[in-house]
Amino acid sequence: MSTVPQTSPTAAGGCPLTADFLPPNMRKHVDPAAPAPLRMMAAKALVPLAPADMLGALFMLTFDPDAGIRETAAKTAAALPDRFSAGLRDENVPAPVLGWFLSLLRSRDALAEMLVLNSTTPDEAVAEVSRDCGPKLAELIGQNQLRVLRHENIIRNLCTNPNASPALIDNVCDFAVRSGMALADVPQMQAARVRILGPQAVAAPPDPGPTAEEILKEFAEDVAQEKEEAAAPMPEAKKLSLTQRIMKMSIAQKIKLATLGNKEARGLLIRDSNKLVCTAVIRSPRITDGEVLSCAGNKAINEEVLRIIYNHREWTKNYKIKITLLKNPRLPLSVGMKFLNTLRDNDLKELSRDKNVPSGLQGMAKKMLAKKEEPKKSDDK
Repeated sequence: MSTVPQTSPTAAGGCPLTADFLPPNMRKHVDPAAPAPLRMMAAKALVPLAPADMLGALFMLTFDPDAGIRETAAKTAAALPDRFSAGLRDENVPAPVLGWFLSLLRSRDALAEMLVLNSTTPDEAVAEVSRDCGPKLAELIGQNQLRVLRHENIIRNLCTNPNASPALIDNVCDFAVRSGMALADVPQMQAARVRILGPQAVAAPPDPGPTAEEILKEFAEDVAQEKEEAAAPMPEAKKLSLTQRIMKMSIAQKIKLATLGNKEARGLLIRDSNKLVCTAVIRSPRITDGEVLSCAGNKAINEEVLRIIYNHREWTKNYKIKITLLKNPRLPLSVGMKFLNTLRDNDLKELSRDKNVPSGLQGMAKKMLAKKEEPKKSDDK
């Protein structure tokens, strides 16, 4: 496969990113109004940026009005220097950036693996790679159960990939069938249905239950109104109907609804006993900071959901979310210790007295307060 870098199709403009992710003094290197030599320095990766920031800068520069800068940025990205490769693992890098890099680096196995394992990399980009990637990458893609259920073309493309082993295809299809996927156009899926459900499954397939598309259509008005801050909550009768419909859904359809549905649907699905469904909710592109705050304080929340929240750089920049996480007794002690150093004194004092906070965190908060008060006592003397 060709690895010749392609600049973005709308290279003269239309970049989906703004330069806000860059340090203020570095934004000039991607600003079309800045002198071309400054932008060219970034296109050659000659400016001091963190790996994640450099990936975003190179992507932005493929939309530069200067053709030479666009081409240089694309070539630099395709031959990505080792010092920037760590950025490919960073889940906080914007999805369009990671998807673009996967299309460029798909033939460089070690780098492609980082991107496939990065949960922020778009499913569409992974599906495209799954069509003809090598055996190891195919194995990694097939093992990501959430992606497999969230994006049907991953299975379709894996099943046509000559490098994917028969054992892998069987395992992926068996899992998909057990999770409620059908894909009548994929022979390997039909074979899996016979293996799992018996020959009668093909002749008389069972009722799959409500689909995400049906529910999205049924509650379309509520989804549309969700963007309005003053939107009224869903009426109880309608919410009960939604609850009953969700209970009848397959795992695969729940995951689709968790990704694309409204706040009420996410609120119900975050409590689902299946970890993949909960994870799909917290990774939904529609989820709000308010919902994340609620999840952060939920003492019964799935551990994987909690891990995703406390590892998310943007969410933990939100002071309320950070405080709420610290008050959740299920937060790992090592994470809590790191967060304590960023608290205001009054919040530190409150945590040191809160009985719901783990004793280890309470003790550390008390020590930090005592240390801060030592200089004051010395001054008084």
